Amino acid sequence: MEPTTDPAELSVRQQLDELGIEYEIVPCDPDLADTAAFCEAYGYAPEDSANTIVVAGKSTPPVYAACVVLATTRLDVNGVVRRRLGVRKASFASADETRELTGMLIGGVTAFGLPPELPVWIDAAVMGRERIVLGGGSRSCKLIVVPEALLKIPSAEVVDQLAK
Repeated sequence: MEPTTDPAELSVRQQLDELGIEYEIVPCDPDLADTAAFCEAYGYAPEDSANTIVVAGKSTPPVYAACVVLATTRLDVNGVVRRRLGVRKASFASADETRELTGMLIGGVTAFGLPPELPVWIDAAVMGRERIVLGGGSRSCKLIVVPEALLKIPSAEVVDQLAK
């Protein structure tokens, strides 16, 4: 495993180790961290890539959730996500909100190492893959895990039709 000093990467790896999850770290060029560029540059299939997207429910105070969806699907922000958050309006959290909430940059966000109060919703389609490639906590690496590893996160639950 590659040594790291990045606080978000350390938090991710600490949770993976605490939960007893087997994982592989794939180092990557930070300029190629966005899913499409990563898959093309490193030869991974987009259908095996899962994006972790932080969503914000427009309320006072705002409510948030982290949603894990396959890169080949689109998160249903205005339907399933909005209803689950219990708000009238929901949107993708901004890059600044995401960094403030998770300590991670877009392109490196993962379901692991998140604040314990942040719900993690996993689209049911993710669970059908043999393995998934996720952000690694920073733009410098990705994680490879079996989808079932996500279910070890205390705040995680599988949601049917979270993505289209």
